[in-house]
Amino acid sequence: MSNEKLKIGITLGDMNGIGPEIILKSLSDGRLFQDFTPVIYGSNRIMNFYKKLLSIEEFNFHGAADVDAVVYKRANLISITKEELDIQPGTVSDQAGRLAFLSLERAVKDLASNKIDVLVTAPINKKNIQSKDFNFPGHTEYLAKYSNVESALMLMCCDDLRVGVVTGHQALRDVADSITKARVLQKLQEVHKTLKLDFSIAKPRIAVLGLNPHAGDDGLLGREEKEIIQPAIEEARSQGVFAIGPYAADGFFASGSWKQFDAVIAMYHDQGLIPFKTIAGEYGVNFTAGLPIVRTSPAHGTAYDIAGKGLASEQSFRQAIYMACDIYHRRAENKELLANALQVSEKDA
Repeated sequence: MSNEKLKIGITLGDMNGIGPEIILKSLSDGRLFQDFTPVIYGSNRIMNFYKKLLSIEEFNFHGAADVDAVVYKRANLISITKEELDIQPGTVSDQAGRLAFLSLERAVKDLASNKIDVLVTAPINKKNIQSKDFNFPGHTEYLAKYSNVESALMLMCCDDLRVGVVTGHQALRDVADSITKARVLQKLQEVHKTLKLDFSIAKPRIAVLGLNPHAGDDGLLGREEKEIIQPAIEEARSQGVFAIGPYAADGFFASGSWKQFDAVIAMYHDQGLIPFKTIAGEYGVNFTAGLPIVRTSPAHGTAYDIAGKGLASEQSFRQAIYMACDIYHRRAENKELLANALQVSEKDA
């Protein structure tokens, strides 16, 4: 599929957060449409509200009833609701959570039907989106369930820095009990696979962080490194995964050791994401690895405190769009290379 025809599905996120603003800012440069066709699942009323609020008057959407009616080289908007909307930037509302799910549900159905090629999601509020249809900690778990995948990996990316976590959106008091050899091994396998398939790295190098301070200090500060993490690393290496560790997390990032690796596996959310966001700044991207589909998002949340004030940076969201396109094309190229290699081996046989 050519770049011109690549359709990028974009979800609304929470309408009272910065999602609509970063979508508008990201797509305000028409030159982007030479590379892809954006399809936003949202509401014309919401977008018009923010256009007026942010003085982005020259930008217009092409309204489309469905994906079959989109226009190339334009920003297309598919309406997901006809209800009256109470748009209040910076506030949490049940309506905003309901619309965030409707946008996601519609986009995912079109993605599953190959009507769009990749998915870029604007930030949601993980609490007000909860319902009988969405009972998940976040996008990652919902998409894994929808894709019939046992687990997916949240991989934070910025240039050559990639950070994945063994445990994601989970209370800190529960983390230690969730760190098992099988789980660490699974994440190592997932990272190894995605680095090869989605980032075209032939021989990935993966660093693994310890759970405890100083990586346990040889068992003095905890046994998880010796009894769980190190055995998982050794088994991964026996399977051809080049993994090294466990490293003490503070010194690993402070010394710049991460620059020697293609990815880093942290044990829990803040252990990996605090240094990642410090280094990546506003250019970080959240990529959901391990899925049959391509999904990215900005590496930040709804940011209610600045919603509607024109202060939100679109850089992370724009980078998420670029990365989704890049990964889509890398997957296509790698599948073609694999198919050609199989044909050659069959001829030799």
